[in-house]
Parts: sequence; structure tokens; C-alpha cells
Amino acid sequence: MNKLIESTLQTLTKTEILLNSLTNEQLRDASVPPYFSSIGTHIRHILDFYNCIFNLNVENKIDLTARSRNREVEQDCAKARTYLMLLINKLNAYNQEIDKTVLVIEDLGQGKVEIPYTIGALLSQANSHTIHHYAIINYILSGLKITIVDLEFGYNPTTPKPTT
Repeated sequence: MNKLIESTLQTLTKTEILLNSLTNEQLRDASVPPYFSSIGTHIRHILDFYNCIFNLNVENKIDLTARSRNREVEQDCAKARTYLMLLINKLNAYNQEIDKTVLVIEDLGQGKVEIPYTIGALLSQANSHTIHHYAIINYILSGLKITIVDLEFGYNPTTPKPTT
């Protein structure tokens, strides 16, 4: 299996660990300032990003603005786990060439633009994007006084480790 796919699967496994550690109430709790977003909204956003990657159209385009935004995923751990497992299964079966060029549709704040990417670059971006959202989730977990077992959750692998 491709190292990029393996790394992505390893990162997404943390979502499963997180979902198995939360109640539905904790998943949807949006009481932590300053943004008042829930863990569920971040999980749904992460999964939607990956889902877009699997929607390569006949014009060789992937539209990152065409996310499903299923609110049930934001509010129900079981539905989020089902969505996650669907994407993990798709990643395990993924057979696109990592160096294949595609056009990615994104909105960078001034309307939609098309950007040439390789599938590998898009998967790498999705992985980093996921870790970024894990860091935000860590802030929410702290605000909700919830501890999870994974001490590396929300940290990029290149983050220097404190020396003891």
C-alpha cells in the first residue's frame, strides 16, 4: 500500500478513537468560546473533505466546495463512525495513481478557482488539514474538560517533542 494512503489511514484512525470516547452530547456541544463550534462540526468537515476527493468527475475535477454537510454526522457518533468507515474503506480500495494531475475547485475567499493538483498533493493536504482540525478539537476537548488517551492527538508528526 502507498505510504501516503497508510499515513492518511493512520491519521483517520484517531477520529475513530475520538468518536469511541465521546457521547452524542459531547460530540455536539458547542459551548466552548471563542468560536462555539462543536467537535462534531469539525469531524464532519474533515470527513466531507475526504469524501470530495472520491468524487472525481468526468472532467477530471474534484470540487472541494461540494461538501455534503450532513448535520446528522455532527450530532451522532454512530453516524459519524459509519461515514468514517465508508471513507476508510474507500481509501483502502483506492487505486488512482498518486501522481495523476486533477483540477481542484476551491473557494479561497474570492470565489471558486480551479487549481491543478496531483492526487498525492491533495491527499497530503487532506492529512494536514485533518491534523489542523484535530488541534482545534483539542481546544474544545480542553474546554469541555474531556481527556482522551492519545497524547499525540492534534499534533503534526513534525512537531518537536518536549525533552524531559
